[in-house]
Amino acid sequence: MSYQVTVAAVPARPTAVVAATTTWQEFPRLWKELLDDVWACLRAGGVNGGCRNVMLYRDDVPHVEVGVELSQPCPLTGRVVASTLPAGQVAVTVHRGPYAGLASAHRAVIDWCAAQGRQPAGPRWEVYGPHRDDPGELWTEVYYLLS
Repeated sequence: MSYQVTVAAVPARPTAVVAATTTWQEFPRLWKELLDDVWACLRAGGVNGGCRNVMLYRDDVPHVEVGVELSQPCPLTGRVVASTLPAGQVAVTVHRGPYAGLASAHRAVIDWCAAQGRQPAGPRWEVYGPHRDDPGELWTEVYYLLS
């Protein structure tokens, strides 16, 4: 797949998340549990949709935040907390298709940064489009905060 990487200035966006420190090996088994906790909290607060799923990777440890863009106020309970997606200049691309291919979108942004002499600042995140039963209709925005 070919990726177009662009630079954009993005505002901070409020999120409701569960934060965790994990390993890259464990994360594929952990993220669904974290996201399910967020959605259970939102549904208990009367929010049943309209919030895009997000995964924020603060560093390479990884310290992660899994949750949603919070489009309306909602009481947060348990381990679900308020956070934000970072504001600033980003390199961004869109991955279209199954989630299993997301690594290639990340690689495209990293390669673009190297070719352009741009330095990623560390945090990076994914914002997911609406769920589709057909994996070919899925899309995911991939952001890297730039130094």
